[in-house]
Amino acid sequence: MTAYRARLTEIDIRRLIQSPDEDERAAAAHKLCRNMERIDLDEEDRAAAQKILRLLASDAAELVRRAMAVTLKSSDLIPNDVARKLAADVDSVALPIINFSPAFTDQDLIEIVRAGSAVRQTAVASRPGVGRDVAEVVAEVACEQAVRALASNDNADISEASLGRCVDRFGQSREIVAALAYRQVLPLSVSERLIELASDAVREHLVTRHAVAPETAIRLASFARERATVDLIDQASAQSDIPAFVANLNARKALTASLLLRALARGQMALLEHGLAELAGTPHQRAWLMIHDAGPLGLRAIYDRAGLPPRLFQAFRAGVDTWRTLQAEGADTASEQFREQMLERFLTQRPHAPREDVAYLMERLDRLPVANDPAVAA
Repeated sequence: MTAYRARLTEIDIRRLIQSPDEDERAAAAHKLCRNMERIDLDEEDRAAAQKILRLLASDAAELVRRAMAVTLKSSDLIPNDVARKLAADVDSVALPIINFSPAFTDQDLIEIVRAGSAVRQTAVASRPGVGRDVAEVVAEVACEQAVRALASNDNADISEASLGRCVDRFGQSREIVAALAYRQVLPLSVSERLIELASDAVREHLVTRHAVAPETAIRLASFARERATVDLIDQASAQSDIPAFVANLNARKALTASLLLRALARGQMALLEHGLAELAGTPHQRAWLMIHDAGPLGLRAIYDRAGLPPRLFQAFRAGVDTWRTLQAEGADTASEQFREQMLERFLTQRPHAPREDVAYLMERLDRLPVANDPAVAA
């Protein structure tokens, strides 16, 4: 271990091996472990270093073992047998290793969870990465604190079934319901269950951040005074199958001129296209051509065929023209900035839209940051 001797004095080594003082041995252990981690080790040096770690893991002083556990908690230098030994130690030694060490197999972590210690279950659930098999066991047997930590960990690979199990066991826990709702990815089946359990604020996040079934969105939107507001336009933008969503809206008589005008004013052209196609009983490609590529009379023809009110046509015309102008200027029609510009320009044209729709659009505009659009400023 020549490399280590170059960095440690003889006094350091004697303090580590011979000193009766726990504080001195702990300081020497920390220094040694820190240098082990910093040095590029060849195979022979790595084997020698791991022998020293096995000695440190057997030191009678908790302070020495903790110094090693904390210093090397994320290191791949600790071998599996040492990690398992430390994981069975007192909490002050075990928790840093359980929480971070890459030395454990999934089976090791499952055994730790099944052993039943709440703080150790939580340490496993909070790891920088949690495999699907480990997450399944946490969801099935771990304490509420650990399940909350798992739900909050977006680096945990949690299956749809395990997410459902979390809801089965702790659906009454507001903290766990909120943690699940704020995950980056959430299956539709889980979103649907959480909506019934969540607070108003969390429910609003669910229906705006995650897609819900069309019938659920319509049902919640119908009771907006009792529940958080559900915006069907936001829901449409979150759908992977817009034609099915639009068909569902139409079947429930929610595919209205007001909804389509609001969507258009917010730059949701796909919803307008599919909505007109649905109402007119024509394929989407034909509706697209009539809106975008059939001259000035194409939009009027598909609009009339859809059975929308004649008095609102000029507002739709203004919206489509605004969308085309922004697109011709090179705007990214999928961006948030485009939606802001679309909404602002549409409103500055004073479209002949119903008062309630204008009020809705003004409210949406108030929620957005002001876009730096020279045309608006002018």
